[in-house]
Amino acid sequence: MNNHVRELRGEQNWSQADLAERLEVSRQTVNAIETGKYDPSLPLAFKIAQLFGRPIESIFVPGEE
Repeated sequence: MNNHVRELRGEQNWSQADLAERLEVSRQTVNAIETGKYDPSLPLAFKIAQLFGRPIESIFVPGEE
């Protein structure tokens, strides 16, 4: 799965640590999501979408597996 988390985080001028704190996850989790090494759980994906005020499907898009 591909995502736009890094771009959205950059628009807010947040560090990975800033985003992690807002999502109540580790900075390493944010890094893994951004680099595509980890697909977030559905509750975490909803939390990310809510935080950025966007629909989930505009943040997470299917990619080649």
